[in-house]
Amino acid sequence: MSKQEEAGLILKLYELRREETMRKARDWYFRDFNPQSMADFTNAMLGEHSGHLRMVVSYWDMAAALVNNGAISLELFNDSNGEHLGVFSKIEPLLGEIRAFAPQFAINCEKLIDATPDGRKKVAAIRERMKAISAQLADKQALSAQQS
Repeated sequence: MSKQEEAGLILKLYELRREETMRKARDWYFRDFNPQSMADFTNAMLGEHSGHLRMVVSYWDMAAALVNNGAISLELFNDSNGEHLGVFSKIEPLLGEIRAFAPQFAINCEKLIDATPDGRKKVAAIRERMKAISAQLADKQALSAQQS
C-alpha cells in the first residue's frame, strides 16, 4: 500500500472518530469509565453505556487490526494517534478476567501495543496520569460541593 493510501486510511479513521455517537462514547469512556474490578467492567458492559464501551474498544481494535495486518504502518499510526494507548490503559489490568469470557477481547490492540516501542511502559504512564486527573477532578467536585 502506498503512503498516500495509508494516509487516506488515517484520515478516514479520524473522520469516523468525529461522528456524534462516537464522540459521546469516547467522552464517556475517558471521563466516566474507570474500572477498578471485573465487577466495574461487567456493570459497564450490562449498563446504559454498554454500547459506548463496545463502540470505543471495538473501534480501536479494528484500527489496530489495520496496522497489525499491514494496511497502515506502525510508525504512521503511532505518529498520528495516541488515543488507543489510553483506551488500552483502562482495560489492560482486567484483560485476563475479561478474556476468560471473551478470549479475543482487544486482542488487536494488545498486539499493537506490544509491537510499539515501549508500548507497555507508555500505557502504564498514561494509566497513572489518568488516575491523577481523576483524583484532581474528584477533589475539585468535593470542594465545590462543600462550598455550595
